[in-house]
Amino acid sequence: MTSKSWDILGIGCVAVDDLLYVPHFPAADTKVRVIKRERQCGGLTGTALITASRLGARCAFAGRLGFDELSRIVEENFRREKVDVSFVPKSESAPVPCSVIVVGPDTRNIFYSIEGEIGADDLLPHESVIRSAGVLFLDQYGMTGNLRAASIARAAGIPVVADLEEVDDPRFSELLRLVDHLVMANEVAERLSGETTPDRAAKALWRVDRKAVVITHGIKGSWFLGPDDVVRHERAFKVKTVDTTGCGDVFHGAYAAALIQGHTLQQCVRVASAAAALKATQPGGQRGIPTREQLQEFLNSRPELY
Repeated sequence: MTSKSWDILGIGCVAVDDLLYVPHFPAADTKVRVIKRERQCGGLTGTALITASRLGARCAFAGRLGFDELSRIVEENFRREKVDVSFVPKSESAPVPCSVIVVGPDTRNIFYSIEGEIGADDLLPHESVIRSAGVLFLDQYGMTGNLRAASIARAAGIPVVADLEEVDDPRFSELLRLVDHLVMANEVAERLSGETTPDRAAKALWRVDRKAVVITHGIKGSWFLGPDDVVRHERAFKVKTVDTTGCGDVFHGAYAAALIQGHTLQQCVRVASAAAALKATQPGGQRGIPTREQLQEFLNSRPELY
């Protein structure tokens, strides 16, 4: 993998998040004052790539962008975070989605709008670009392009890591089969598997051609299964939580970075858990993403576990 042009190539969705922090969620037809507001970049694949880049991976983004102001903000953010955007397909029909995220003391609500094509392009990037990556990272947005890219990657022996949420698309199951590092939240895993516990969901989602199934469950930790067919549990790190926005995306990006850096499955899950915990201590989806040095310092400090 060291001879590849990039460690991780991402082709999924990006977004711009407007965050509103409130002291509490109001009852119907009442007002509540916003304590603070700010804007950060987000999106499943966007946040994962920023995470991997901060952790030392060489990353490139090749999902759709438009010519709108939010696309410019996303592109500038990628460049600032040392994510290559040379192969981004641009189109007037691909404005970046915008989310309004209302964050309270104990919960958050996400309101988002999608007004065009997002995620993977149907025909780009070129096959040679995909083969130049050590890991392909995708989500469920841009299904035709995702299936194309994942098929190329699997045929070339390139690991496919995905941040998937179940969608009403008949091709979703086909994409699911092409992912050999399946990392997903417990509620999604339970819906897909029909099981009611993360360990049984991991077993149900396992395939002989997979390398890993990882089920995340917030402060309850993560359950993971590899080729040895044994489900293991990794406890979550106990931190002072400020905002969980983007924690799942950060987990995915840190997992992909640890994978390309040669860690074992258990080490990948531990690194990802630590990165997600550190992100939770800061507001927004990307501000709290740790650097490699910050993550190592955190792990060396033997932090308390749940």
